[in-house]
Amino acid sequence: MRASSLKFLQLFLVFVALATLGACSSTDEGMMDEQASGMAGEGITGQGPLSEIYDGTGSAQPGTQADFAVNVGDRVFFGYDRFDLSPDARATLEKQAQWINQYPGLSITVEGHADERGTREYNLALGERRANSVKNYLIALGVDASRVDTISYGKERPAVPGSDESSWAQNRRGVTKIN
Repeated sequence: MRASSLKFLQLFLVFVALATLGACSSTDEGMMDEQASGMAGEGITGQGPLSEIYDGTGSAQPGTQADFAVNVGDRVFFGYDRFDLSPDARATLEKQAQWINQYPGLSITVEGHADERGTREYNLALGERRANSVKNYLIALGVDASRVDTISYGKERPAVPGSDESSWAQNRRGVTKIN
């Protein structure tokens, strides 16, 4: 490779690296709201501006999705091709039921998710079974059935991108959202 071509390649790579870093350092309010609300529709979500979700000390306002996710846990995980609840999942759902029953005016939606393996139709059905497992356990723990809806996203909304067991394990989940 000629020296001028090598120098051009080096300058080009530096430019690409700087452009990438510049794109990652965005601080506009919309990006901050998106990060606080749990990137791509997952994790902590809330309605309205951040001031309605967090108090002045940075703690989540009681009765919000942020409070629920941070202080209780908004998701449970499932084994490969499974929809039965593990002991860890049951412990989380027991805390969820207790929290939900503190706020009788709130309703919830349980989302069922699957990893990327399998057909779209199969994973939608598996996600539905997972959501219903969570719903039925919450109802058994005293949550009024009229307050609980379910939806299956199958493999359409992965929480973690990737095609490895670590990613798949995070995508096999049931997520409880406050409506």
